[in-house]
Amino acid sequence: MLLRFPTPASITALSEPDFAAQAWNEVGRKVHKAALLGEIYMVAQRSVGVPVALDSPAIAMFRLMLEQYLGLCRLREQIAEQAQALLAEHHDSRRLMTVPGIGPTNALTIVAEAGDLRRFAHHRQFLKFCGMNLSTQQSGRFRGLTRLSKYGNARLRTTFWLAAQTAVRMRENSLRRKFEEYVRRDPLDPDLRRKAYTAVAAKLARIVFGLVKSESDYRPFFEHGFQVDEPSRRGRLGRVATP
Repeated sequence: MLLRFPTPASITALSEPDFAAQAWNEVGRKVHKAALLGEIYMVAQRSVGVPVALDSPAIAMFRLMLEQYLGLCRLREQIAEQAQALLAEHHDSRRLMTVPGIGPTNALTIVAEAGDLRRFAHHRQFLKFCGMNLSTQQSGRFRGLTRLSKYGNARLRTTFWLAAQTAVRMRENSLRRKFEEYVRRDPLDPDLRRKAYTAVAAKLARIVFGLVKSESDYRPFFEHGFQVDEPSRRGRLGRVATP
């Protein structure tokens, strides 16, 4: 879309029906495609951006950067397809790919970096292997802040962090619910959002460990349709479905 129409002037040079006809196949598969294109055309008419000619060096460089970005996206898709082919017969990876946020590339990274997760006796050992356990620097009477140790496998930690960012953007999963509850106090606070992503990444690591250890499939749980009575909340036991 940006390669074809890089500036507002390139959009408003056409009539709205002509723009919609030419951009129809450029915006991908959208449900309300006509409404989206109409909104883009209306915003281009109100744009106060600095006018840049289509044959200017700035637009040429912009299109060059877009081509490089699209090339990287195509390479990423090829890597994902190859990873999915390599992991087709791997039972653990198939379980991992059912978890929100974990695709073929992330599953391949987890299997390659962590090996057999069954060798860990407890999920805390796996979190420590990933460097996602909490640690406190202490010397004599000095006691520092409690934070992530980051002494474990950096690739695994990065993989779970990226998977957490993908999971919280998906619909209807407990990971997104955990993130929203974490940032409810101030959704725009960057430090709070960073801590929330870290909490979701740690939860993803525990889920991955549990699935492999128990050799069971991931079962999504939609929390918004349930309420917990007070005795169950205190005892962290059962849930009562709302009528």
